[in-house]
Amino acid sequence: MIPIKTAEEIAGMREACRVAAEVLDAVARTAIPGVTTYDLDQLARRLIEDRGAESACHNYHGTHKPFPAFICISVNEEVVHGIGSIRRILAEGDVVALDVVVRYRGFIGDNARTIPVGEVDPRCLALIRCAEDAFSRALTKVRPGCRVGDISWSIQNWVESRGFSVVRDFVGHGIGRSMHEEPQIPNFGRKKTGAKLRPGMTLAIEPMVNLGRPEVEVLDDSWTVVTRDRLPSAHHEHTVLVTEGEPEILTLPGPVPVSTSS
Repeated sequence: MIPIKTAEEIAGMREACRVAAEVLDAVARTAIPGVTTYDLDQLARRLIEDRGAESACHNYHGTHKPFPAFICISVNEEVVHGIGSIRRILAEGDVVALDVVVRYRGFIGDNARTIPVGEVDPRCLALIRCAEDAFSRALTKVRPGCRVGDISWSIQNWVESRGFSVVRDFVGHGIGRSMHEEPQIPNFGRKKTGAKLRPGMTLAIEPMVNLGRPEVEVLDDSWTVVTRDRLPSAHHEHTVLVTEGEPEILTLPGPVPVSTSS
């Protein structure tokens, strides 16, 4: 069963997603050469706490050992679930995916963005843009009566038409009071298949796009997912509400001051 949110629950989702978007936007503007991924993680922790929220990632179990960081920070060939480290210093030419998931007043907000660090290879810029555009294409299929497969097909079709590949081992998902609800939303699939969309559904749509081949593997830390060919990857995600008409992106960023105080 795919949860259909009430008006009250949708209001709660909007608040949680606003917090997640504010934190992601602030952290993204701080990802510059010379900053460690641990610095970014700790900044996110402070920003989340300042808003009365908590990280939905920190100590998340899944099927692995608890996730030790507060957000996911994935650099270059790291696809998702990267762990901030004081030893990982961002350098000119890196691409970094920031995935912020918060719990606020009982609801989850989830969003991700891949950004260039300084001047990067034009192929990496094209990769980032492809992930963003794939999300925009998917958004056109978030209408009552469309199906999950329409979202999946639109992402795969766009990405592959641009010469990149989609990750198949990790997928988007429903979201609400839990980080992962039904339905699963792969980044590949066939049109007119899967569950039918209805107003009140909230979905985390997240194209994961590889510069090279689609195959990935998990590192020994049990969390960090990397491309098997070690070529860069990009990740773009928003939490989206299905309405009677145009979809509503719940995690659009807004202005927020960046605080680096401890």
